Amino acid sequence: MTREITVALVQMTPTLGDIEANLRKMTDFVERICQEQPVDLIIFPELVTTGYECGPRFTELAEYVPGHSVNMLAKRANDYDVHIAFGMVLKERVESILYNAAVLIGPEGELVGSYRKVHLKGEEKLAFRNGYRFMVWDVEFRNGPGRIGMLIGWDLAFPEAVRSLTLDGAEIVAVCANWEIDEDAHWRAYNVARACENGVFIAAANRAGEEPSYSFAGDSMIVGPNAELYTNLEEPVEGYAVATIDLDDVRRTREASQILQCRQPITYRNVVKKY
Repeated sequence: MTREITVALVQMTPTLGDIEANLRKMTDFVERICQEQPVDLIIFPELVTTGYECGPRFTELAEYVPGHSVNMLAKRANDYDVHIAFGMVLKERVESILYNAAVLIGPEGELVGSYRKVHLKGEEKLAFRNGYRFMVWDVEFRNGPGRIGMLIGWDLAFPEAVRSLTLDGAEIVAVCANWEIDEDAHWRAYNVARACENGVFIAAANRAGEEPSYSFAGDSMIVGPNAELYTNLEEPVEGYAVATIDLDDVRRTREASQILQCRQPITYRNVVKKY
């Protein structure tokens, strides 16, 4: 029996600063996708509940985890027996500490875990605090177990991020992104490189649409461990794409390429030095 799973990428344009409108659109996407075919995992973009360019408003838009947005999506996950990953603004007990975060909800509506973006870019540093660890979770899909890691946006530009998840056992990396259109060539290159250099699936949902200072690329894609493209929403418009992948391809690819076994970590000391 193969460990095939079906993954959906939602390329959504959030309404800036309107959590309720965005949650309604997200639940509509979940219902539409799951009524068409059984799906194991649905991935939404970065900061999909709020939009990107909220500035000081992020403080009032931030939520606890679990909280309102998580609870609303958890109900849909339970209704349709599906995992859901999405980006949001997370606040801790000290409410002034905010994170650009992503959440993974399980098919029984349970909170699997949350990840805080490690690599903040530009003005994000004014609103958010950096995360400090990469997370891999053991999950149960319809056809068996799997190991999933998560990244957000610019994290993908750092090869250490996916390599860390890979060494912790990730077989599929869900990327929630707000990648800009003028850097789309980088986005494409990173997705393919991170997949084949680690022998891992990259499932990357990037948002579409525009905000006052930004235009977003869309170009959501699933890339396999041999750099094969499973699906791609190339145009920067709203929509979704669905593909079925076999997680056992990760083991087969790594055994054939020896990409992890042939590493020489003792020669990589400079990788962990501050620039």
